[in-house]
Amino acid sequence: MLEVGCKAPDFTLQDQNGNEVRLSNFYGKRIVLYFYPRDNTPGCTRQACAFAKSFEEFRNQDVVVIGISKDSVASHLKFAQKYDLPFILLSDPELKAIQAYDVWKEKKLYGKVSMGVVRTTYIIDSQGNIEKVMPKVKPDTNAAEILTYLEDLK
Repeated sequence: MLEVGCKAPDFTLQDQNGNEVRLSNFYGKRIVLYFYPRDNTPGCTRQACAFAKSFEEFRNQDVVVIGISKDSVASHLKFAQKYDLPFILLSDPELKAIQAYDVWKEKKLYGKVSMGVVRTTYIIDSQGNIEKVMPKVKPDTNAAEILTYLEDLK
């Protein structure tokens, strides 16, 4: 897990439309960078929809929301279209950002051990530093917790 105060690792990945997106292009704004395991799974869908529902509140606070998983660009596009997701989804099949942000971990499910993305959210300040780390977030409450955190900063 990266620590509060350290520089957020920069990366360039493709979004759901196939455009290259570089994290540092958003410096000057606060960034909510959330890592999730997989498109169209129940928890990931609930989390994405919660961010979509709160998107205007994030935008009104000049906050950029970016979701990252190892799914393909095509998968992200279908996911975004199916649930009308208004924010950026980045495809990281080579695990560049996923490993740089230390969210690729051993997971155990029903006694079976495998590697996968641990649902984690980072808030990055306008200078590109990690402002808050939220490990093992709950999909249903993640967006609301971030909005509460942002409100408390005012």
